[in-house]
Amino acid sequence: MRCLTGLTGLVAAGMLATAPVHAQQLTIWHDLGDNGIAWFQRMGEEFARTRPGVTIRSQSFPTEQWFGRVIGAINTDSAPDLIFNNYERVIRVQSQTNRLLDMRPVLAASPDRTFLGEAELRVATYRNRMLIIPIQRVQMALGVRKSWLDRAGEPFPQTWDDVQRVARKFKENPPPGSTAANTFGFALQAARPRDLIHMLDLFVFGSGLEHTLIDPAGTITIDRPAHARVLQEFLRTYTSYGFVPPDTINHSFTEMYQVIEGGRAGMFRVGDWNVRRWEQPNTLGGDFVVGPWPRFEAGRENAVVAGGMRGVAIPENSPNRQLAQDFARFMLSQPAQQASLEVMGAFVRNDLNVSALTPLQQWFARAQHRLVPSDFPEATHAWYPELEAAFHRRLLTGIANPPANGDWSAFITATAQEMREAAQRLSRNN
Repeated sequence: MRCLTGLTGLVAAGMLATAPVHAQQLTIWHDLGDNGIAWFQRMGEEFARTRPGVTIRSQSFPTEQWFGRVIGAINTDSAPDLIFNNYERVIRVQSQTNRLLDMRPVLAASPDRTFLGEAELRVATYRNRMLIIPIQRVQMALGVRKSWLDRAGEPFPQTWDDVQRVARKFKENPPPGSTAANTFGFALQAARPRDLIHMLDLFVFGSGLEHTLIDPAGTITIDRPAHARVLQEFLRTYTSYGFVPPDTINHSFTEMYQVIEGGRAGMFRVGDWNVRRWEQPNTLGGDFVVGPWPRFEAGRENAVVAGGMRGVAIPENSPNRQLAQDFARFMLSQPAQQASLEVMGAFVRNDLNVSALTPLQQWFARAQHRLVPSDFPEATHAWYPELEAAFHRRLLTGIANPPANGDWSAFITATAQEMREAAQRLSRNN
């Protein structure tokens, strides 16, 4: 939406001159729903304290609709002032428009940037252009239903052996009102590449390994011994172990959340943004504990995964580009980051007040656990999404038709070779 500009006062001859107040509106498009709208409203109120007359209008769209609207608007010179989303979604916009501003000069002019680390700045960069200023670091832990652990007589699982034992106990001793037929150890997802590979990312990085499928040098990693073990156990979780609902192969975020909130799974991913909702009485009522992902080998330290980075980007044809840059820098300020923590549960600063948060919210906010970032291969290999889609198809084939003897070794070896050939072909063609 174009800005609304005009003088709100006229200076008459002989009267004391007063500085004109410009009424301007910045429009930002995101996919964060009602919480995102509330967050931008609060930031807009704070921004107006130093920029009187400026208002922030945010609009939230379902993710796929957000893509279409943003790409179409940029290509037809009707872009919003700013866009906000996960780094990989902004990369997709840039790959289809090539019209997003390089944010390096914008960030360089900010007094609030020392808390941004090298990993965050690397993620923000694509083809030698900083596409986003990182605003929210997304933490993802393993969550386990507390009452289920108490009923099973188990502590929080630390190793993969622990997880298997606990998952079986959950199945054998379901909660009141449930049966073994509709109770499962895990709620996972698999329908699309980012559904299934995202779940695998959590197990890989959370177990202390790096590079789920491909490393920065372009080497396929899935058949390395430690990686192969995690992948094999991951595939067994979807198949022979029976730890997930049989239709999980068709589950995306919505269906996975239905399993979690419906009380059908004892273990699941908990993002920092989930806690506030899942502490409400109409969902999980706070009946869960969180911790690092399971350790597969004694010599490796497990961790919570920083599995995403949300940030703000500016189209080159932003109607109010300079003001948009000012607001992008403001989003790193203490008031804006405090609002991000309290409304969204995610942030990048390290000097925020967490005293008003619940214990579960504070666990994420204080981040005293080991936190390992994903490697975000899209930022290194522009063709990675195509490789990931091929990997997803291959894994779905295996889940639908698992080895009769339960040994996934040959499948993983063949898949690794197929991925090497695909990576070589894609790298040549891009």
